[in-house]
Amino acid sequence: MPPMELDESDSIAPLDESLQFMRSDDEEQWRWKKRSIYRVPARMTALNHKVYQPQVVSFGPYHHGNKRFLPMEEHKHRAVRHFLKRSKKPKECFFESLREVAWDLEESYDALDPKWKASSGEGVARLFLELMITDGCFMLEILRFAAHKVDDYAPNDPIFSDHRTIHIMSDIGKDMLMLENQLPMLVLDRLVAVESDGKKDEESVNRFILKICSPSKGIIWMGKCLHVLDVDRNSMLMEPKKDKVKREDLREIIQLAPATELSEHGIKFKRSKTDSIKDISFAGGVLTLPKIWVDECTMSNFLNLTAFDLHVGIENEVMSYIYCMDQIINKGQDVALLRAHSIIMNYMESDEAVAEMFNSLGNVVGINPSDSLTDVIEKVNTYRNKHWNKANLIHTYLRNPWVALSLIAAIFLFTLTIIQTVFSVLDYYK
Repeated sequence: MPPMELDESDSIAPLDESLQFMRSDDEEQWRWKKRSIYRVPARMTALNHKVYQPQVVSFGPYHHGNKRFLPMEEHKHRAVRHFLKRSKKPKECFFESLREVAWDLEESYDALDPKWKASSGEGVARLFLELMITDGCFMLEILRFAAHKVDDYAPNDPIFSDHRTIHIMSDIGKDMLMLENQLPMLVLDRLVAVESDGKKDEESVNRFILKICSPSKGIIWMGKCLHVLDVDRNSMLMEPKKDKVKREDLREIIQLAPATELSEHGIKFKRSKTDSIKDISFAGGVLTLPKIWVDECTMSNFLNLTAFDLHVGIENEVMSYIYCMDQIINKGQDVALLRAHSIIMNYMESDEAVAEMFNSLGNVVGINPSDSLTDVIEKVNTYRNKHWNKANLIHTYLRNPWVALSLIAAIFLFTLTIIQTVFSVLDYYK
């Protein structure tokens, strides 16, 4: 049977139709800036797709409807009822507020399925906004419960009760940091604004998120963020302001030796004064690094943060930090050295597990350090090269105990020989 011939109008008409709605360059550029929630690229999910997939609850349209998350829908609806009852406002007030920014909410998602878009019809638009309200209220209730700001749930509530906090809330908190599982911050801000009659400032939601992501940092002001993962990322980058050094020249990617080898070259390690992952410096033979807590959630969190590093207009500071840690951590001994200086707080089963985690992360991010990190690496390598002879002696002779003993014995015999020679000469002159 000969292949079916397509009518020329069938293949050209859709293109002609789309060309009629082409936007100007400025309009397209502005539109891409609004995108902040993405599907993780296949090249990144190939390593371990589970770390990018929510396990307990879905937020937003990407994973909505998955059978695995259906049991959580009942708990979402209960959270909405509590939220509305506490606000003393009807649901329509919140719906109308979100409808005013419906287009902005849609544009926050990259490659959003047409079934969610308002252009598909009023019923579809309402369905999308209902999803935003339901998931938004549930997320706010989770954040407030974690911050001990709500107490109107039953003592034996399967989600919002003290005895379920460790097992359920930790899993939900992890899912809230998945790139594909984000809600636009605009949703949370609008819900809070209507609830409080506009009395809450824009930092109120950020503060709730920070109590989960960065409870020890005491950050007061965060500024406008895109979603929960963006708040988490910005909290990791918070540090005292420094003058930015513009670099015009392109430089070779340089490597950093493992921590134990650097130690042999006389380089010491010290914990930074801040926990910002940008707070990495080197001076006077001391490499200063920020403290990091490492547990079973760390890899998933970092992988989703690196995926978000692809967002237009943000720098690759998370990738740079991972590159640095991958360089200085090769084996468990390197982790043990950093742990001894309170740089790594290890809550995993072993130091080797931490080393494997950072090495795996390094395979994902590749080699692309920031300019500031490149400067640090250059300073470290310059210092290391100056102290190469001393380190080479330690590495060659003193690591093996038998070789070290032989070297000490040889020095001792040589010293005795010199003493004997001196006494012989003195006896001769006498």
